[in-house]
Amino acid sequence: MFHIFAGIICSLLVALFSKKLVLANPTDRGGVGIEIYRFARYTLWLIYQIFVSGIDVTKRVFKLRMPINPGIIKCRPRLQSDVALTILANSITLTPGTMTMDISNGDIFIHCLAIEDEQKLMESEADFEAHIIRLLGYKDRGEQK
Repeated sequence: MFHIFAGIICSLLVALFSKKLVLANPTDRGGVGIEIYRFARYTLWLIYQIFVSGIDVTKRVFKLRMPINPGIIKCRPRLQSDVALTILANSITLTPGTMTMDISNGDIFIHCLAIEDEQKLMESEADFEAHIIRLLGYKDRGEQK
């Protein structure tokens, strides 16, 4: 129990001292309350995505033939700021069955468990982008103004 409270306190301190790295000016994007709402909404959506992907990976692993065909997909996200790209890369990596390998010249290279689902993965990546744009309060194409 002590470790849980110590972890919460440390997390809050890190968030307090590093908020200026992500939130350049929270009043430009609707205030701190809106920022907290967007963060909670994104976190719940990401947890749902992790859960759904975890079920898919579990099904693949427990099938006799294990329908796994790994491969690498190259995506060019609309996001342009370093913060947005970092959130996208980390969110993809947190989702079971996918891992961000590299970000180079605006392209993201994603290793996935089932390459035959490339179209589904591209749609999912676009969905991640849309949620990150809403999370950060960007007006257009994920650009930080």
